[in-house]
Amino acid sequence: MSTVLRSLLAFDCWRHCLLAGALLLIAGPAAAQGNRLADVQSRGELRVCIWPDYYGISFRNPKTRQVTGVDADMARELAKDLGVRLRLVDSSFATLTDDLLKNRCDLAMFAIAITPARSAVLRFTRPHLRSDIYAITSRANRRIKNWDDIDQPDVVVAVAKGTLHEPVMRERLRQATLLVTTTSHEREKEVEAGRADVFMTDFPYSRRMADFADWARVVAPPSPYHLSDYAYAMKPGDDRWYGRVERFMSDIKRDGRLMTAARRYGLDPIVLTTDR
Repeated sequence: MSTVLRSLLAFDCWRHCLLAGALLLIAGPAAAQGNRLADVQSRGELRVCIWPDYYGISFRNPKTRQVTGVDADMARELAKDLGVRLRLVDSSFATLTDDLLKNRCDLAMFAIAITPARSAVLRFTRPHLRSDIYAITSRANRRIKNWDDIDQPDVVVAVAKGTLHEPVMRERLRQATLLVTTTSHEREKEVEAGRADVFMTDFPYSRRMADFADWARVVAPPSPYHLSDYAYAMKPGDDRWYGRVERFMSDIKRDGRLMTAARRYGLDPIVLTTDR
């Protein structure tokens, strides 16, 4: 092969490489982010992360193994709207980010509070629930009579690691001692055993304690303490998937499916029915 011919071939290869690079730049984020909606429909399955211990939200009955709650019901509705089967994937607030970013599920639907730390790494829909913080103490505890008794010297306040209550109480408490437990069950055991005076939770979980724990007493703040908006979360970067889930959120607010499910579980006081 002549030197001239080799030079022409090299130039042609270089020209095609430049063209391919330009096309990739034009396609940009759209090509990089993929299309989860198409993936879900292609595999015929929607994978939804839940926390199976979230009463009224996504609670797995220990006897029947059935998962019930407003967000579990909405997960079924979304799968139905998409025409695919539903697979629930156990998650938690501590593992939520990893579960989404490592594609263990397509969407997390368990009343996830929108916090700055989570918003930095995850993408949220518009909110559908809003809850304040509530305290759970034991009926045997004589120290905690009302909300003002919580942030006092020698009071121990338990929170579960990874929940929104951990950073909020770390910032708000001035005199009480903060105890961070690995799991939600541990915070309950600490209060029941008397090693902690209260643990902090939200409206749905406070209903579970009132309904099932005869040792527990709910302490509500006299005025709004720290209202949090709850929504569904997903891995950032896929506008088609985000838009489809957002349309679903608008639909269930408008057609009444969200409120109907919320009333079923006694959560209608915290539902956000307007599309905002």
